[in-house]
Amino acid sequence: MEFFATPIAGLMRVESNAPEDGRGNFRRLWCADSFTRAGIAFVPRQTSLSTNIHSHTLRGLHWQADPYGEQKLVRCVAGAIWDVAVDLRNGSATRFKWHAELLSAENGRALFIPRGFAHGFLTLSPGAAVDYMIDVPFMPDAVRGARWNDPAFGIDWPAPPALMSERDRDRPDYV
Repeated sequence: MEFFATPIAGLMRVESNAPEDGRGNFRRLWCADSFTRAGIAFVPRQTSLSTNIHSHTLRGLHWQADPYGEQKLVRCVAGAIWDVAVDLRNGSATRFKWHAELLSAENGRALFIPRGFAHGFLTLSPGAAVDYMIDVPFMPDAVRGARWNDPAFGIDWPAPPALMSERDRDRPDYV
């Protein structure tokens, strides 16, 4: 596994090679030793899968409030998504800045999202499936969200969403 810094401290693109032969390929999706060598303290406690029928389905922006903040390793295992993380950390030099990665089953990339970030994605293909490895249990009372097009963030989405939950559509601005 290789770790690549993004313009936002702590937010990392994670890549792993996928050697191929006549059967297909084999890709390591998570390795405790690799994360430790990269200086990232991350031990998943749950894995979740989001399946999405249509292109341009939007999910987010979501996070869990302290003290239940999450670290996540997000990977697209079918299709493709535009994956976005927004820095919400108090005192951060990049507070309210966002970074996005194209994650796809083809490129095998993942995005490691530390605590203190909002997260969302837009599907770029029908049938996109997104795997989340998360280090803390889900706490329904700690769930928070902001509007996907909040002007405080200015996210440059690659297309307007065609489908989203009513809850995500009606979320307030962050500030």
